[in-house]
Amino acid sequence: MSETPPLLSVAHRPSWHSWWLLLWPRRIAAHLERLVEARVIPVAPNLWQIELGVLRMWHRLLFRPETIGTCRDQRLRPGWRPRLLRLRPLRFPFLLWERAIAPLDHSGLAQPGWRMIRHLLGAHHDADQFAYDLEILRAQPGALEELRGRAREVVAGDTARARWLADLCVFEGYHEALLAAVERALAGEAVAEDHVLADPDIGFSGYICWCRAQPETPAATWRAWREGDFPTSSLG
Repeated sequence: MSETPPLLSVAHRPSWHSWWLLLWPRRIAAHLERLVEARVIPVAPNLWQIELGVLRMWHRLLFRPETIGTCRDQRLRPGWRPRLLRLRPLRFPFLLWERAIAPLDHSGLAQPGWRMIRHLLGAHHDADQFAYDLEILRAQPGALEELRGRAREVVAGDTARARWLADLCVFEGYHEALLAAVERALAGEAVAEDHVLADPDIGFSGYICWCRAQPETPAATWRAWREGDFPTSSLG
């Protein structure tokens, strides 16, 4: 019998702080293991390193909120709904109602595939930012095919539901770009250029590499911080 993978043992022994920061540490650890088995990532970070990744996301929300849910290059969709929904406080309750966001899961690793599909269809991602979720969905059989079909329905715009999802994403061209990226993923191609995927704000592979580069324990993180090797700016 093969040895139990180290990640599995971590998943069954989450630390007290992992429950506070990750909320679902066992679910996240099991998801990481599946991603390794599916060869989406070569090696998984441990749970503490994922906790640091969550702190990085908190830092981004506090100090770089303009990088989330906005758009630099695309025009606003016509109509009164996109004009109202471009204001993120007004958009937030509709995203919750659609179950398109999980505001307590800042790694995305605690979400099932169907929830990530709703997220991609209903929550705007600027430029290539949907690459993060598409990389994760590679490990779930049939998920990308389902997403492609549902994105095609939104692009066609033949139903009130499709038009609502398009307006909820506020900006023109979002679902067309998402559909093109899904097609690339299904064809075995990269969903974005390598330097884009290496950005932990955009690519899941970049996020995982960032996490793996961090200290492996709270004690090691504290030592690195005291020695000046873990500046707070590294979270940004």
